[in-house]
Amino acid sequence: MSTPKLSEMIWQVVALIPEGNIATYGQIARLCGYPGHARYVGSTLKQLPEDSILPWHRVVNAKGEVAFPPGSDAYERQRQLLESEGIRFHGTKISLSIYRWQS
Repeated sequence: MSTPKLSEMIWQVVALIPEGNIATYGQIARLCGYPGHARYVGSTLKQLPEDSILPWHRVVNAKGEVAFPPGSDAYERQRQLLESEGIRFHGTKISLSIYRWQS
């Protein structure tokens, strides 16, 4: 697996997620042709520069939750960005059946 190429594919797929929708790490990996590489998707997004315009915040875990610990600054930032796009949380979860991007 060529990691620079996969990273570029991940960035391209994440860039396609429409406002008001979310995708899971596993979904992004599958769309890139690398099922089972959800953690690699997370690692790639974690390395984005602070000022990146890529909508990284629209990627959540398979449970429909923000991957950062609830209450952390990173969690609050991602949640605020999602809520500003109209995504509603039920506790710490987002309904995948409502908000999952149908790619």
